[in-house]
Amino acid sequence: MQEDAFSPLEPLDELPPHSPPEVDVELMLQQLQDPDPYLRMQAARAFCEIEEPRAVKPLLALVRDPCPLVRVGAAYALGRNPDPAEVEVLIEGLRWDWNGYVRKGLVWALGNAKDPRAYPVLLEVLAGDIAAVRLWAASALGQLAQAQVLPGPALDEVVAALCRGLAQDPIAAVRGNCAWSLGILGQQVKLALEDPIVYTMLTRQLLTSASRDPDWGVRDDARLALQKLADPDLLEHDSSQ
Repeated sequence: MQEDAFSPLEPLDELPPHSPPEVDVELMLQQLQDPDPYLRMQAARAFCEIEEPRAVKPLLALVRDPCPLVRVGAAYALGRNPDPAEVEVLIEGLRWDWNGYVRKGLVWALGNAKDPRAYPVLLEVLAGDIAAVRLWAASALGQLAQAQVLPGPALDEVVAALCRGLAQDPIAAVRGNCAWSLGILGQQVKLALEDPIVYTMLTRQLLTSASRDPDWGVRDDARLALQKLADPDLLEHDSSQ
């Protein structure tokens, strides 16, 4: 893998809800299994914008396509069409596929799947992948927290990993996504854990980053995360910095 796969604002990363394009869905379903890799890629990219349950099975097969452009399209298309059946395939894809663009799409799809099976591999990715993939792993963990699917015992592990990312990652965008996810997790940690140590670790790191991170954007992200916690003591401490 190479760090030049870091292009965090590619159009496929943020797929907004919108009316599906006017395409021949039946034709695209057929093209997913076409011998021509260009037609398979074209069909996979079509399902990046179309929600179609029938596409999930053939898209899962394309996660192991020999053409990396097809695999990229399949990953993002599965993110647009989340299904419990795809989670293990996406995780397995991260185990063997070392194309940075494909990995980025696989992580994005796992975030959209909002399935607790994804969190261990997302922690691995956050700890040691290329920047673009770490970026989406950080936000994917927040998506799992937002969906409230993380098991209680996993919360402290996820919080610790995101705190390390916020404190140590060399890329500001990754640190910012860690802060965003910590803001979501902090709300659950207050309710789910009797032990205050994890909550204290989370809030201390947010306060530190809000005042000391070298990037103003990350400082702002950390402040916004603190506001999500609606903890008056924290807000007073932050305003005094």
